[in-house]
Amino acid sequence: MERDLTPDWILQQTLNVQNTALMSFLKDKQSEQNDGKRGGLTLTVLGCGTMGIAILGGILDSLSSTSTQEVDSDAPKRLPNKFNACVRSSKGAERIKRELGQYERFKDVTVYQNDNVKPSQDADVILLGCKPYMIGPILKAEGMPKALEGKLLISILAGVTEQSIQSSLPSAEHSKIVRAMPNTAAAVRESMTVIATSSPPLEDETAVLVDWMFTRIGRIVHLPSSNMDACTALCGSGPAFTALFLESLAAGAIAMGVPRDEAYLMAAQTARGTTQLMLKGGQDGGVEHPAVLRDKVSTPGGCTIGGLMVLEEGAVRGTVSRAVREATVVASRLGEGKSGVNGPRP
Repeated sequence: MERDLTPDWILQQTLNVQNTALMSFLKDKQSEQNDGKRGGLTLTVLGCGTMGIAILGGILDSLSSTSTQEVDSDAPKRLPNKFNACVRSSKGAERIKRELGQYERFKDVTVYQNDNVKPSQDADVILLGCKPYMIGPILKAEGMPKALEGKLLISILAGVTEQSIQSSLPSAEHSKIVRAMPNTAAAVRESMTVIATSSPPLEDETAVLVDWMFTRIGRIVHLPSSNMDACTALCGSGPAFTALFLESLAAGAIAMGVPRDEAYLMAAQTARGTTQLMLKGGQDGGVEHPAVLRDKVSTPGGCTIGGLMVLEEGAVRGTVSRAVREATVVASRLGEGKSGVNGPRP
């Protein structure tokens, strides 16, 4: 009697399924071994709102898309491999799951509601992402001083100085504090994050870790703490100032008959192209002075110089600069815990 043979295509399909399962298993095992070798860190976000989600998203995206054989050259020896996201409401918890659930490493995220002590106890690194006025009560809450002892605290709180945070801790040596200011463009991995230089300087591995975290969401620069309020105004408030200018550009075009949606798209793309020219157009690929870029576009007797003259007559340069200066003062006063800081002042 002749024996029935399984068709080749079925055998091939079976082998493909087995190979896929084997590769997935090996990848998971390699990931576990890699985390073990690196001594993975636990990162806790206290107040995981818009900015906390953006930063977590950048980190999870990087970890999910980079194989263990292709670890970033700028990565620290120990990477975060467990994450705690702390929120006050069920709505906040749902938002985290909705916005971060797409990432493969979301399985390593635990969401806590109305509980900051346990996730802080379990953490190696704590990102302070709550509202600035809430930081004192959070750090002084029962069990928190002990939970924060010896931990690295990274603050992204507008206007809140390292000294202000230290005042809510038992001693200046209780925790290591780093101040950073990302902006809302972190949501699309285009943040401009300013990291305050620490005194005394951070240990090399800690500095590499902080830099790595914030380069997951965009570019970074390091500046003295004394510049942080101005950086908050420029980078933190800057997207709103830029949006107002783009709205004005589009409004002018709309007034002259350009369809509204196309005008907004054109204004946004024009700004995007301009920033790229500025970022890459300087000597040796560095940043080009905006005045040089402006002059390149301004043909003598042309439409651009005509429009620029109107802007100069309207004191746009001075008005925008003053807005940044005002935002700097407001950021400083907010950091001092003052209210009504946008009211009239002598």
